[in-house]
Amino acid sequence: MQAVNASDVVGLFAALEHTFATQREFLIALDGKVGDSDLGITMSKSFAAAHATVAAETALPVGKLLGKAGLAIAKAAPSTMGTLTATGFMRGGKALEAAAAIGTAEMAAFWRAYRDGVQERGKAKLGDKTVLDVLDPIAVSLEGSAAAGEPLGAALAKATKAAEAALEATKLLVAQHGKAAAFQEKSRGLQDAGATVACFIITTMSTFVNAA
Repeated sequence: MQAVNASDVVGLFAALEHTFATQREFLIALDGKVGDSDLGITMSKSFAAAHATVAAETALPVGKLLGKAGLAIAKAAPSTMGTLTATGFMRGGKALEAAAAIGTAEMAAFWRAYRDGVQERGKAKLGDKTVLDVLDPIAVSLEGSAAAGEPLGAALAKATKAAEAALEATKLLVAQHGKAAAFQEKSRGLQDAGATVACFIITTMSTFVNAA
C-alpha cells in the first residue's frame, strides 16, 4: 500500500480494534503493576468506538475521519490515557485536513501533530516515562523517512523499530506522572503502559499497510 485513503481508514481502525481487544488483558496486567488496572478496558473501548464511528462516516476525507475517531475515543474513554489518545488523533487529523490520502509525508505530519498534542495536553517531557517517550521517536523516524523519500510501508516498519527500542528504554526510567509516579522506584524495570499503547498503534499501522 503506497498510501492510506478514506476507505482504508476503516480497515485500519478495524485492525486497531482487534489489536486492543487482543491485548486487553496484557494491558490490564501491565497497568495493574503501578496503576489502576483499567488501561486494557479503556483502550479496547476506545478503538471499538473509533472503528464504529469511521465505518459510519466513509464519505469524509482522511483527516476528518481521524478527527472523528479522536472524538469517539474522547467520549468512550474520558480517562487520562483515553483523553491523550483522543487528543493525538484529533490533532493528527487536523494536520491532515487538506490531504487526499496518507503517504509518508502525511504520516509524518500526523505523528508530529499527535506527539505535540499529547505533550501539550499531558505536560510531560522526554524522560518522564510516559507515552511521549515513544511518540517522539516515531515522529522523528517518520520525518526522516519522509525527507529521504521512503515509501509508506518501509517508513512505518522503520518507525515501528524505533518505537520498540524506545519502549524497551522506558524500563530504565522512573515514572514522574500519573498514578505510576507514586511508585517511582517500583516503576523502574517496567515498560511504561502508555508508551506500550503508542507502540501497539504504530505496529498495527505498519502491519496493516505492509500486508496490503
